Amino acid sequence: MCLFWHVIFADVAGVKMTTIPRKTRLYIWFRLLLLQASWNFERFQGVGFFYALLPGLRKLYRKEKLLEVSKRYTGYFNTHVYLAPMVAGAVLKLEEERAAGTSEPQVEIADFKEMVAAPYAAIGDALFWGGLRPLVAGIALFFAVKGIFWAPVIFVVAYNLVPAWFRTVFFVHGYRRGMRSVEFIQQHKLPDWAIHTKEAAVVVLGGLSAFMVFSHLTQQQLPSWLGMLTLIPMVMLGLVARKGVSTVLLIFITVGSIFLLGVFWVDMTKLITLLGMEL
Repeated sequence: MCLFWHVIFADVAGVKMTTIPRKTRLYIWFRLLLLQASWNFERFQGVGFFYALLPGLRKLYRKEKLLEVSKRYTGYFNTHVYLAPMVAGAVLKLEEERAAGTSEPQVEIADFKEMVAAPYAAIGDALFWGGLRPLVAGIALFFAVKGIFWAPVIFVVAYNLVPAWFRTVFFVHGYRRGMRSVEFIQQHKLPDWAIHTKEAAVVVLGGLSAFMVFSHLTQQQLPSWLGMLTLIPMVMLGLVARKGVSTVLLIFITVGSIFLLGVFWVDMTKLITLLGMEL
């Protein structure tokens, strides 16, 4: 385990020893886990972001200069929590270069932080909340439907491994590349991965729904082809959604319909059985 952290946070070969030690960078990485502990409606993640960077800033600046620099980080900041480590790593690198006087950034550090925060938030929301979470939930539900007791554990472990990887690797690349860390996002086509993850989640959840319908019809000793009837409301809901009808309203309609079907399921079962016998 120690070897893993040593390799992850090791300095780039051929570059002189950094001003911020590896131990301090590791400490900053752990502090980023508390990014939203001081979340508020005025500054959002600003206080948490400053709290995470403070050990690094203390290594770069003395008391008078530290107070001046710290004031720039106590304002508003908000991005996706899993991509915030990349912003933090890049900001640390830029502050390190400025403190050493080796180079002057083409863009002000505060401006860079604000410019990347919103795009990273959009990418993270689409990738993690809109794609990865429903995808892993669908996989875990397959185990739950089969009666496997460890399905919740599978979900928690599988879901948290990916964000942990992103937090670690992106923090490292943010620190190594500084302002060029944006190129890392572009090179690996992270927005495209967000789309592909959403598509995979739709396929998994659709397959899970079909499997559950088939299993239930089999248990009720009903013809399995009746499950194809579910395509009719699915297509209708899709067409209505494309017309601009509120998604929330469609959810309420769907839940209400399922509730009514559940209440009158006994009668519906008899009706479907009679239709199946006649056909």
